[in-house]
Amino acid sequence: MTRSSFEAGTALNAVNNLPYGATRSAAALAEVEQIEAEGPAEVLAYAYNTLVDSYVWGEEVDKAFVPFTRALRLYDERPDLFDEQDSHSLFWSFKWMTGHLIDFPTVTAEQIAATLADMEQRFAVSGRGMNAVRLSAYKWLRHSSPDDAAVDAAYDAWVATPRDDYSQCEACEPGDRAAYLVDVGRSEEAARLIESVLPDDPHCATEPADMLSYLQLAYLELGDVEGVRRAHFRGVRHLDGPYDLSGPTSRYVEVLARTGNTERALRMLERIADVVTGSRDPGARLAVLTHVGIAARVLEADEPRTAVSLPGVPASDVAGLAAWVDVQADEIAAAFDARNGNDVASRHLADARERAGRTLDVDLGVLSFDAAPAAGAAPAAASEDDSDEDVVERLLEAAAEAEEDEPLAAAGLYREAAREAEAAGLLHTAGIALAEAAALAARLDDHDGAATGFRRALALLVADEVDPRDIGQIARAAARSTTRDDDVTALLGTIDRLVAQLTEPAADAATAPGHGSALPEREVRLNGLEALELRDTRARLLATVGRFTEAAAEARATAEAHRAAGVRVDEAHATWLLGKSLAAAGDLAGSLEPLAAAATLFSATRQTRLASSVSDEALDVLGRLGRADEGPALLARIADDAR
Repeated sequence: MTRSSFEAGTALNAVNNLPYGATRSAAALAEVEQIEAEGPAEVLAYAYNTLVDSYVWGEEVDKAFVPFTRALRLYDERPDLFDEQDSHSLFWSFKWMTGHLIDFPTVTAEQIAATLADMEQRFAVSGRGMNAVRLSAYKWLRHSSPDDAAVDAAYDAWVATPRDDYSQCEACEPGDRAAYLVDVGRSEEAARLIESVLPDDPHCATEPADMLSYLQLAYLELGDVEGVRRAHFRGVRHLDGPYDLSGPTSRYVEVLARTGNTERALRMLERIADVVTGSRDPGARLAVLTHVGIAARVLEADEPRTAVSLPGVPASDVAGLAAWVDVQADEIAAAFDARNGNDVASRHLADARERAGRTLDVDLGVLSFDAAPAAGAAPAAASEDDSDEDVVERLLEAAAEAEEDEPLAAAGLYREAAREAEAAGLLHTAGIALAEAAALAARLDDHDGAATGFRRALALLVADEVDPRDIGQIARAAARSTTRDDDVTALLGTIDRLVAQLTEPAADAATAPGHGSALPEREVRLNGLEALELRDTRARLLATVGRFTEAAAEARATAEAHRAAGVRVDEAHATWLLGKSLAAAGDLAGSLEPLAAAATLFSATRQTRLASSVSDEALDVLGRLGRADEGPALLARIADDAR
């Protein structure tokens, strides 16, 4: 029986509420196939646009061309099936298609030129603005033309064309313009442009992460230490999100290497290891390899034997990484040159590599543990009548107020509050304040400062004999930013001691460690829950440092404990970690069932986005096992078991 338009539209709305990834794309494809076969035709345009959107943002852009072409054909044959939103989405997709066609060297220059001509004609005939057309033309010339004057003219033509409903969003356009300006040596203009829009707090899928990564590069080229530092701290907290941010992340890798922050550069590189080895289209991969290659050259010049370990990269040090990346990038550039009929791609790559010779020392530390006040800390105005507690309280209030918009300043204020509190013998307050500072340092990518801050915070809390449940919360926060082996070993010891305290047998319930004895049975239960959270943290900490077999064993035990306690969401998280750890340990076949079980649990508890993310990982494992054809059946089983 054919679904009504409302029913089919509701199903498509549900697809659009899923996170981007293989699961969403599979669901969108299933809807398209059902509507093509059974109707209703009234929602077919919406279905095609949903599938195109899913593929583009789900990092399968090569698959988007077929539904886009079908949507165009439907628009030509049955324009009555397109409402205003459907039409807008179709024409908006032209930018995606023309932009991504460029990124595949197997697509001929003639095909790209024909698509651009079709785009221009359709926009003109339908009376739409030409800003998007000029942008697409500029991007193609920038990629393919050896005539720098022609490229510059195309850029100017795009910028001069009035904005319209199909222009880049107001948050994206400054970054797109800055990309060109930085590349051609107009860094001062790029910095001025981006700084002019930052007061408006621009946000979209990839912004402000994208523009701030270019702002860092601009200031680096200008030799402006404070500018780099300011842009870095403003931008680094925007690098996590549901969208592909491999581009800005790769620029951070370059900036960190060129500013003398080696460990941070290598840690940032780990975030995009999959792109380095080929999980994106050739154009996107070449862009990432360009920045990573510059970084590797800088690090090689400083200390060629600096260790590096990236899955799929046959290099054990930065010298080997630099050599391997150069070969990979050169091969892709040569493929584009062959398509374009010139050496533009290779020339752009060579020009970019010259940046490796331009370095600038920039201190990106957040927390300082010398005798001086922490950076960003403003002394509280004190009177003779103020007590130590008053001074500390004012610093804490100022830090809390600055935390959202000025995290760097807030970290300094929390650090100073901790210093004042410790001097006054307020160890509990000092420990909490220092933990807050450490958490902000981690958020701003200063993991060394964060690890030191958390270690000192835990020591202060233990010295003040603070309740182990409260210390446990700080230990769990510390685990999220602890990566060095020595720090991990110390933190694991702290966690083990806390678990022992929280679960130690007591002569009676009233003597169990806890916040009080008014309700002793409740205290015992809460202590047990905190101990379980700490065991879960222990598993995640082991996985963080690559001890995957141990992590899997701990995660399995934790999942069983959560199951026994009837906490299904926590069971799902622990089971997910079990699957991820087994996969990382090389047991792909063994990881499949835990991942499927975690997806089922998340789905059953209405954690739809998490269920989709875990399902994507299960599909990836099937692909790596050579069993990708089993994907639809696995997704169906997860859906059935969750009901």
